[in-house]
Amino acid sequence: MRILLVEDNPTLGEAVRDQLVDDGHAIDWVQTVREASAGAHTTGYNLVLLDLMLPDGHGLDFLCERRRAGDVTPVIILTARDQVTDRIEGLNAGADDYMVKPFDLDELSARVAAVARRYNGNPNPIMEVGALVVDLSARRICRDGQVVALTAREWALFEGLLYRPGMLLTKGQLEERLYAFGTEIESNTIEVYISRIRKKLGRETIETVRGMGYRLGCS
Repeated sequence: MRILLVEDNPTLGEAVRDQLVDDGHAIDWVQTVREASAGAHTTGYNLVLLDLMLPDGHGLDFLCERRRAGDVTPVIILTARDQVTDRIEGLNAGADDYMVKPFDLDELSARVAAVARRYNGNPNPIMEVGALVVDLSARRICRDGQVVALTAREWALFEGLLYRPGMLLTKGQLEERLYAFGTEIESNTIEVYISRIRKKLGRETIETVRGMGYRLGCS
């Protein structure tokens, strides 16, 4: 997924970014409300991780502004504010989840995955796609009973297609899932990853529509 991380603490921000990059996500990390607003206006994010107490304002103001604008991007609040009233305020403002600092990074990964599944209409972590059995929570794929290992970026690309069965995703849309803003991308990167996934999961797994994009090919 393409994730916007809004966190002004350098140590925590770096730890969260590294955790989610290892999970295969593309992370844009900003530290102010102003930068968060600019990013949300220019980039289509799949998820926002939002601190509340920021140098130039309150994260809830950013969240409320985005919801008023009709933005339904899922938001997980990450904050040291641990009162029940704070949680209620955050959830009522439109947040999808609320994590109190300090939190376990593996739990954050699990919550990110759970929110993504809900927003993509499939809360069940187990999917069957042709001869494949996919465990979204464990990031495990079995093909004809044998476990197949994907790298983090291979998984991120495959997951994007899984969440949109039958839909075409352009090369640009797939690149957005793999790379943060400003990352240099080789022109044939997506083709290379598609080829690797097909070798592991079968050529029929991903269909190429020439000049348009890719979609999940087996059903």
